[in-house]
Amino acid sequence: MSSVEFQHLNVEYARRPVIRDFSMVVPAGSWLGLIGPNGAGKSTLLRSVAGLVKYSGDVIVDGSSLSLRSRSRRASLVAYVPQEPVLPDEMTGWEYVLLGRTPHIGYFGHPTKNDRAMVDDVIGRLGLDDIATRHLGVLSGGERQRLVIARALATEAPILLLDEPTSALDIGHQQQAFELVERLRREHGLTVISAMHDLTLAGMYSDRLALLHEGTVVSHGSVEDVLSAETLAEFYGVRVTVHREADGTVVVIPRREQL
Repeated sequence: MSSVEFQHLNVEYARRPVIRDFSMVVPAGSWLGLIGPNGAGKSTLLRSVAGLVKYSGDVIVDGSSLSLRSRSRRASLVAYVPQEPVLPDEMTGWEYVLLGRTPHIGYFGHPTKNDRAMVDDVIGRLGLDDIATRHLGVLSGGERQRLVIARALATEAPILLLDEPTSALDIGHQQQAFELVERLRREHGLTVISAMHDLTLAGMYSDRLALLHEGTVVSHGSVEDVLSAETLAEFYGVRVTVHREADGTVVVIPRREQL
């Protein structure tokens, strides 16, 4: 189990602030959902943890700065599912998921029986057996996205970053993917940080939410506190009804303008 602490994180693109003084602690084994309108900085925040963008401030994992870790050590700690992954068309699905074992195998090593078993297990749990032997170039966008999630889970990294991971998936595969992530979180103490546009899904799986607007946290706390009709109207510019089910699930329902 690993915790993540953001200390005064700032990111700029061409001298334009994208993340402004972001400070927050994500306890080990918890799920933080990042929400906010397009351009709020959600993806940039995840890319910072993944080591893909430069930043000032610090990202601390288990009491040590990520900037002091080697690339291989960082890869073994943090698994990242990007919003628009680039996949090699000539690889099979199984071979692609096996790449998730690279931090454990090394670039010049060979996969062990345990590595192969881990890949088979993740593929089976995500229902990917039917596409595992096919080449990536012939798969649909949703099938490819499911393999990207499988590769991230195959790393067994204690921290999982999800950037709109189910945007290309139908509702059944969305639920299947999130339920597997949730199961792994509960069984193995996985720490999850996800950026999501679907507010109902974000509220359903996250322990806490952080609403970003122009790179700044404008609301942070429990799902019930953040997903209020008034807050969403202010920062998304939408009219919604927020409904709470008997089991505590918060459902955000868009409302049409009255003509």
